Amino acid sequence: MLTIRLQRHGSTHRPFYHLVATDSRNSRDGKFIEKLGYYDPSAEPSIVELKVDRITHWYERGANVSSAVASIFRAKSIKLERAKTHKH
Repeated sequence: MLTIRLQRHGSTHRPFYHLVATDSRNSRDGKFIEKLGYYDPSAEPSIVELKVDRITHWYERGANVSSAVASIFRAKSIKLERAKTHKH
């Protein structure tokens, strides 16, 4: 299953995260499909840069969002909605 989640980078006690679209079976810091932004919690104030159009693209195609990413979206007031599907 496709997941939008954080990938940890940076040095010890100084984390830096990339927001990525990846297969949920891959390891946390493993290969990914597309980089969707970054998050630096160490900066004051914390820095968040997101490609909202690409995040929406993957979400509409069925990607799940991790709880950590969902909390970042809530803090940034980003609301995602799935595309409506119609049964015939």
